[in-house]
Amino acid sequence: MMAGKVNSTGWLLACSLSLGLLWSGLSAAAVVLQYHHVSDETPASTSTPVALFRRHLEILAEQGYQVVPLPELLQRYADTPTQRLRQVAITFDDGYLSVYTEAFPALQKRGWPFTVFVNTRPIDERWHEFVSWEQLREMAEQGATIANHTVDHAHMIRLRQGESRAQWRQRITTDVLQAEMRIETETGQSHRILAYPYGEYDLHLVALLKSLKFVGFGQHSGPLGTSHSPQALPRFPFGGVYGAPENFVVKAGSLPLPVKRLGRDGQWSRGDLEPVLETGNFRPSLMLELAGSVPANRVHCFASGQDGLRTEVSGQRITVHLSADLPLGRSRINCTAAADDGRFYWYSQPFFRADHNGDWPPE
Repeated sequence: MMAGKVNSTGWLLACSLSLGLLWSGLSAAAVVLQYHHVSDETPASTSTPVALFRRHLEILAEQGYQVVPLPELLQRYADTPTQRLRQVAITFDDGYLSVYTEAFPALQKRGWPFTVFVNTRPIDERWHEFVSWEQLREMAEQGATIANHTVDHAHMIRLRQGESRAQWRQRITTDVLQAEMRIETETGQSHRILAYPYGEYDLHLVALLKSLKFVGFGQHSGPLGTSHSPQALPRFPFGGVYGAPENFVVKAGSLPLPVKRLGRDGQWSRGDLEPVLETGNFRPSLMLELAGSVPANRVHCFASGQDGLRTEVSGQRITVHLSADLPLGRSRINCTAAADDGRFYWYSQPFFRADHNGDWPPE
């Protein structure tokens, strides 16, 4: 039996417009949590142990968080970007079976909604480590949002051998819309919300999703805020070493660093920064201009695998200089500042790099 039809296209058009207008200088406490496996037996780098996941839920309950559906969180944020309201959405990438066997019962006991971003091919082909459409419909009937993670979890930013940009655009468009169609056919839901596989995106992909009227989520950390467009939204990942309870408390309660303007390598941007590094520039400098609510000299920045970053502050402008080239693959620069109430302001900028020949590392 199919779950009740939910089509958010009309909402999304209005929400995307509202987000575009309101993504300026306002600070809200809206955090999206990201998980993959909830299991003690799956690969550690993408897994959250069952007991730890349940502890995360206990913390949310103890500290009075509102756990809301992801589409509703986006709508609330667009309508009323309130600074101190504690609200989160819980998301799972890929649609692994442990979401159904472990996470779903724990969330169901609390009556809390959640989102599953699914790759449709493994479900269509009934891969044993993934949920089935029947299980997804069961979760949807209990309030789960089923959303898009593409057909087969490919690296969306990578061009194939000999592929033109126009051919890439057609291929990615077909993939995204095919996955959305399968989700709607099987569950009755179509929210036009996509989680990028591996959290990877570039400005070509941002523009494509915008043209398709999709919201896009990465895997760079941080709360929803002023510094990312609706096609480059952050989430806090909690797999591997990132889920310790003391860290979870800080991240779930974080506030967006009030970034007015972003730049890179001496040039200010009119929107999202290009996260894909061009050959020969693997050591980008990050530029932030902050609103006056957070003094720039209180901000501390960190880069993946690097110590000794050099930070220049001039008024409310910050320039972060790396001490070494960023490694192959995926990296982030995170900037934080203590808030007066003990919470932390947070901003994260992802970067993705190939090698000197333009070749990407194998997964």
